Amino acid sequence: MNSKLTLLGACIFLTAGSVHAADQTVVGAGNEVAERIAAGSQLVQSAKRTLISNAHDIQDDHLRAITLDAIGNPSTCVAHRIGVDDAKKNQLLQALVDASLINPADAAGITGGMKAGVFPPILDEGTSCPHLPLSFNAAPGSAFHGHHSYPGGLPIHEANNDQSDINFAGLYRGSYGSTGIGGLPVNKGEQPYSSIRINQDVILAAPMWHDWAKTMVFQWNADGTEFTELNFGGNGTTDAWGAAGDSRTGGHHILSIAEAMKRGLSPILVITQASAHSAPTSGNEYKVVNWLRAAAIIAQIDPVDSGYLALDSNNTLRLPALRQLDNGVDLNASGQTNLLVEYALHNLSDADFNLSGPSVSEAEVLLANVASTFGYSPADTTIYNSKYRNVVLANLSAERLLMIYGNSGIDGVVVEVQKLRQRRII
Repeated sequence: MNSKLTLLGACIFLTAGSVHAADQTVVGAGNEVAERIAAGSQLVQSAKRTLISNAHDIQDDHLRAITLDAIGNPSTCVAHRIGVDDAKKNQLLQALVDASLINPADAAGITGGMKAGVFPPILDEGTSCPHLPLSFNAAPGSAFHGHHSYPGGLPIHEANNDQSDINFAGLYRGSYGSTGIGGLPVNKGEQPYSSIRINQDVILAAPMWHDWAKTMVFQWNADGTEFTELNFGGNGTTDAWGAAGDSRTGGHHILSIAEAMKRGLSPILVITQASAHSAPTSGNEYKVVNWLRAAAIIAQIDPVDSGYLALDSNNTLRLPALRQLDNGVDLNASGQTNLLVEYALHNLSDADFNLSGPSVSEAEVLLANVASTFGYSPADTTIYNSKYRNVVLANLSAERLLMIYGNSGIDGVVVEVQKLRQRRII
């Protein structure tokens, strides 16, 4: 059984190689199929409803309206692409190269190169309101074979992360922000309120904004695979303020930050958003700084004037001292980062990939093993991905299949997938 699973798992990975050859200068040919798959999934639609409900809980009118527009309005405008023609794209790419925030060699595997990686094809480009090529509902959670890599994986991923951030904030309020006799702290478990401030609007909104640009970066190919993502935000060698360091990260992260900046979201929200891939702690502040720098170039704003970055006494770009961080102590001068708890909590909430990534890897092997039971073959890549693999994962999730297999074995997986056959979903 194990050797058969391994063989079939290898087969599915080999048949997906066409993802690297797709023309990423044009809108994904498989986007329409992905829209239909996501629209038919109760799991995807329920996750989206959770996000919308959470967004309505945002107290700040401006942030709530913009967030609802970004994730819930299919006609939302891509703000950071307004007025960006081909000449402007070339100018901004050169600015990223000059700032050592992109390595041209990293775009070698993308048809369309750096330009397609930083400026993925969108709809109505060149108009006053360019539109997303793929809805938030139908976008995947990451690259093909990665976590939540199926139509609707994005809202499923973000609903989980948003609830995780809410839970982390409640836990920290209860563990460190609750008080007892004489106003001294006690542990009360998870609490919605405490004497210590954690900005709930930021907790709610940051996970929704973090992966927003996956709607552009991870478009769907005709064979049911995805666009290849460009990693940038550094040159990969001297990124730590000129010293050894690698701050390259998935382009979706930086493009999402650029969109939030262009829409005028607050420094605390944007810096918290930027901390998803790395908290600015343990020597990693330079990474968050570089992601903010790269996003600011794409958004065509000055990050210092806008409050997203600040110059320290050595004229080095650092995270700004927000709220009361500059009240009495220069933390940078003492070798510290201007850290707010929201930054670290958002980073923690984005860590579900530790399970969700391996879940997809295992689920792909399991689904390949039982594919013939349902009339599919991994060798027929387009049919397999578009009518079986992507559909099953969008409706059941890889995490659920992993848990079912761990408890009931391959027979349990067959029973679960059979539910989709009974409902004529596959």
